Formats: sequence, C-alpha cells, structure tokens
Amino acid sequence: MLIPIILSGGAGTRLWPVSREAYPKPFMRIGDGKSLLTQTHERALAVSGNTPPLIVTNRDYYFLSHDELESQEVKPQYLLEPGGRNTAPAIALAAMWALEQKSDACMLVLPADHLIKDTPSFYTAVRHAENLAKDGFLVLFGIKPTGPETGFGYIEMGDKVSAEAQLVKRFVEKPDVVTAGKYIEQGNYVWNSGMFCFRASAILDAFEAYHPTLLAAARDVWRSTKAEGDKMELPAAFTSLDNISIDYAVMEKAKNIAVIPGDFDWSDIGAWKAVAEAIPADANGNTSNNCQSIVIDSRNTHIETKDRLVAIIGLDNLLVVDTPDALLVADKSKSQEVREVVARLKAAGHEAHKTHKTVARPWGTYTVLQDAPGFKIKRIAVKPGASLSLQMHHHRSEHWVVVSGKAEVVNGEQTIQLEANQSTYIPAGNKHRLTNVGDTELALIEVQCGSYLGEDDIVRFEDIYGRVK
Repeated sequence: MLIPIILSGGAGTRLWPVSREAYPKPFMRIGDGKSLLTQTHERALAVSGNTPPLIVTNRDYYFLSHDELESQEVKPQYLLEPGGRNTAPAIALAAMWALEQKSDACMLVLPADHLIKDTPSFYTAVRHAENLAKDGFLVLFGIKPTGPETGFGYIEMGDKVSAEAQLVKRFVEKPDVVTAGKYIEQGNYVWNSGMFCFRASAILDAFEAYHPTLLAAARDVWRSTKAEGDKMELPAAFTSLDNISIDYAVMEKAKNIAVIPGDFDWSDIGAWKAVAEAIPADANGNTSNNCQSIVIDSRNTHIETKDRLVAIIGLDNLLVVDTPDALLVADKSKSQEVREVVARLKAAGHEAHKTHKTVARPWGTYTVLQDAPGFKIKRIAVKPGASLSLQMHHHRSEHWVVVSGKAEVVNGEQTIQLEANQSTYIPAGNKHRLTNVGDTELALIEVQCGSYLGEDDIVRFEDIYGRVK
C-alpha cells in the first residue's frame, strides 16, 4: 500500500498579498484554475491507485481544506496540528498513523504547495522510489537543476544503487550563485524537492536511531490524539515537540538514503517569479492570471488580478499583484523580498498580513465592505444548514439585513425567522446566533457599531465547530 501524506501549511509570505496567514499558499489557484492543494491531492490519488491521502495541516485550515476538496470523489483524512511545527514531527506522527493502516505501508510525502505539470514522468519516478522504499531505503526526489538557483537546497549524489537512483553523498544549504553554478557544472547535484518515499516502519526506525527523544515525545502525543470522522486532533502537547525539519532530524544522518534525480518539471512556487514562470507568456514575456488586463509596450511583467481591470504601460521586469485591499508592485528580481512587507505589516499590527477582505469561516464567508472608526459593514454568506456560534459581544451592537435566503435568528430570549428585505437589531451583551434554515446560500448585510470592532470581541457559548473558548 502506497499512502500519500500531504503536508499542507506554511504562510507563503513571499506570495503576499494573495497568500496570507489565514489563506496560505496551498489554496492559491495557479495554472489550470485549481488550487495547489487540489492539484496535489489529485496527483496523489493518481499515483497511489486512489488510496485516500492523509493531509497534515493546522486545525485552523481544516474547514477551508474540507471545502476545497469537497467535490473530490475520494476524500482525504486529516491530521490536525494545534500549532505550527516543522516537517519532522509531522512525518513522525503520519508514520504512526500509516503503520496502523498497514504494517508494511509505504509513505509518499508531498508538500501541498508544489506544481508539477509533467505528471507521467513524476509517476514513473514514484514507481522507482516505491521499489527502493520496499528494500528499506529512505528515498528523496531530486530535481535536475535548470539554472544556478540560490533559493533551493542541493543534494550531492554518490554511487548508483539502481539504474534510476544514487546514494546521497551530502546535503548542501542554499548556495550563492557562483557556488550554484559550480554545482551545475559538476553535474552530480540536484535540487532538494522536499518530497520523500519510505516505509512507515523504516522512517520510524530512523527516528529511533537518530532522534529518539523526538520519537518518544511524538508517541506520547499520538497516544493522546482524538479521532472523529475524517479528522484526528493532535493535543496541545504537539506544540512542545522539537521544531526541526526531517532533513536535520534524520536524512542528513542516516546511511540508507537514496535520491532519484527526477527529470519532470517542478516548482515549489516559492515567490511571484516562480508563479510567472508557471504561466505561458506572450511574445514579449508578459504573463497574467486573468484576461482583465491591458498590456502596452511592456516586457517580462507579470499581472495578478481578480476583480479589477489592470492596465500597464511601458513596464519591464515587474510584478503587479492586485487584491481588493492591497497592491504589490515590485521588480521581479526582488520577489524574494516580499516577505519583508509581511514582516512590517505584522510588526505594525496590520490585518493585511493575516486576512483578506473576504475571510473563510466553517459556516461560510464574510467580506468587509467598509471599516471606519465607530462602525464596520460586512457582507455575510452562510452555507445551507450552517450555523454561527451562539455568541455575545461586549463592545458592539449589530444590525442584520437579509438580502437573500432564509435565516433563523436567536436574539436574546427570542427566536425569529427572517427572509429577504427583513432585519433585526442585536444590542451589545445579547446572546445571539444566526442559522441558514434554507436550501440556498443565506446572504445578509451586517452593520456593526461600537467603541471596539475587533474580531476578538466574541464570547462563544455553543459552537458546532469546536471553537468555544
């Protein structure tokens, strides 16, 4: 049994303003219009013979991931982290789960934010990796370099272990451009893709040999993990596990490490330059994710827009990324430095580092239409049958006007039904709840008034999504 393990996390700060803390890189749509998470899920199913993957992600992304993959015929299982750790704890716990599915299970570990177009060549590489994994090897997928890239780690390859694979001689951190050029000239270096294949028992044996304290702590966490439906909730103790990558914890120490130098196209979509390179360019090297753009006398420029028309004139080698609440204009050569924008926003306490104007919630979405001192206006969309928590606010009152659909509203001691063009007023301090009792989306306009309008002014009493605190 080949079990796909999809690691879905990471803030993707170099892809701001589209990727944000509450809506990270795996949910970005690139290429065929599907999210990177969906593309990874479909790729995993194809290579594993429709074995349901295990997605390891933060519990805050569970409902977003669930909605994203709802249309898939084969649904994944979820291992939910209460806080961010690195790849070693995630893979150790995933291996414990895989071992319970089948004693000789092989794991195919795939980050959710990679783009691979040449899937037949990728599938061939996976078959070779699976055969090596059955023989006890811990297998990495290397990528043959296409240039002196300084944003990736490199692997120096040693002796052959099969026609398709070689032993790993050493791992090399991200080099400077001169060193990277020398690696390419030597011909025995590949990029470290962060994709792996190994038997669950073999990787756990490696943890026992090279990082036994992490393994012991992870076993304690696993014994306290609670399963419900398609998800397993890791306990808070998970956040005390070593924050270490699988490379540092195991791969750089183990002896039975093989690398397959894959010749399939691959990108980790680490920055906007990589996004541009994944999209077909016009005769002047310009790229765009959307037809809502006008390009005049410009070269090698990428436009990312969704809701607005963007026109450019006389630009060269720039990035223009437009979202409803933020605009990024940068030189392509500076695409790695976008993370500095996020750092400054975070230091200033600006919400744009974390959320978009439209924010996903387990019950649907809300969109901030206007935010000013003393009031905030939102459009709220609730999925059929979904319900917000029974809650209360200390500092704000709310006015709800139904635009479409049918709502049931708990407002203090009253429970009322509202339809289009009807409204209600909820004073500060009143317990209240909103439920969509219709079979179509419920849309309403919410006007908040008060001295403080932050999202943390919520006291939850009951919540079907487990958010009571």
